Amino acid sequence: MTLRLTWKRVLASLSALAAAGLLFAWSGLFPLAATTGHWAVTEWFLHWTMQNSARTYSAIQTPEQVRDDGALISAAGHFRQACQVCHGAPGVAPSPAMQSATPHAPDLARTVTHYSDRELFWIVTHGVKYTGMPAWPTQDRPDEVRRMVGFLRQLSTMDAGRYAELSLATSDVALSPPLVRQCAGCHGSDGLGHGQPDIPILAGQKRAHLYTALRRYASGARHSGPMQVAAATLTDSEMQALARHYAQLPGLHDAPLDAAHPLVNGGDRARQLPACARCHAPGKTAPILAGQRAGYLADRLRAWQGDDTVIDLHKSQLPMPVIARRIPEDQIEPLARALSQGRRLTPP
Repeated sequence: MTLRLTWKRVLASLSALAAAGLLFAWSGLFPLAATTGHWAVTEWFLHWTMQNSARTYSAIQTPEQVRDDGALISAAGHFRQACQVCHGAPGVAPSPAMQSATPHAPDLARTVTHYSDRELFWIVTHGVKYTGMPAWPTQDRPDEVRRMVGFLRQLSTMDAGRYAELSLATSDVALSPPLVRQCAGCHGSDGLGHGQPDIPILAGQKRAHLYTALRRYASGARHSGPMQVAAATLTDSEMQALARHYAQLPGLHDAPLDAAHPLVNGGDRARQLPACARCHAPGKTAPILAGQRAGYLADRLRAWQGDDTVIDLHKSQLPMPVIARRIPEDQIEPLARALSQGRRLTPP
């Protein structure tokens, strides 16, 4: 008996297979329990598909600069706070509960060598579906992702002592008050940020500014992967206590902005740029800039330049993105350096 293959029979067969699949899914007989694991072929196929996706999309979407090896403390602190529980770390075992997931989180010290820097940047930025690997908490901080890629690239050769040094940053963290301890890993118990270019000096900053920043990070109104994670669990009273603690430490000083750059005290009328001192002088409500770290100030100005969520001149929005867009790119670094050389009571 010869069976003739026709389009109707092919469509009928495919429809029957689809119906059988839907019936099986509806029955609930498919085992979704994490304890059942994956078949070996299923695990291979999913991982192979993920690797191919990371390779393809990283080639399309990833910017040229994807790695920063110069400032690892903030990345290490975020890894300890948000990633270590699943992946473990040098000298630290992952949580048994997280390792009971299907699939469980891999040991990054071994697996990061399988990926290029561009692929790591894409994975950290966007996460991976159906694995529990989340995207970076905010999609507009590539500078933070670059630092994380630089940190991950060192994991394969990092020992427990080096990891503890980076993620805790200083031995006096353990001596800090419990509430301060979770901040001291990156910011230091002294609020000076361990001299890292990307970590701002908190010591001596205005209490109101520190408190408002924590509230905005916690609500998602201000974007930073590490800071949003750190602030999300704080109560209002804890935010106020942290703001008081760092504001009373010796560091920044609310002194006149005595800097040579013309934008600091004179502004630029042709570009509609007000002087920095107009808002950041002593007695004003804006945060203290004199003596702040130059790298941090430059990063903030560049971030504001690219902020597409702010409507120019709208009264409900902060003015800084509007101002930052008018500063020429070649003036950002000189301006940041000029402000950082202002008066500071304690060296960085």
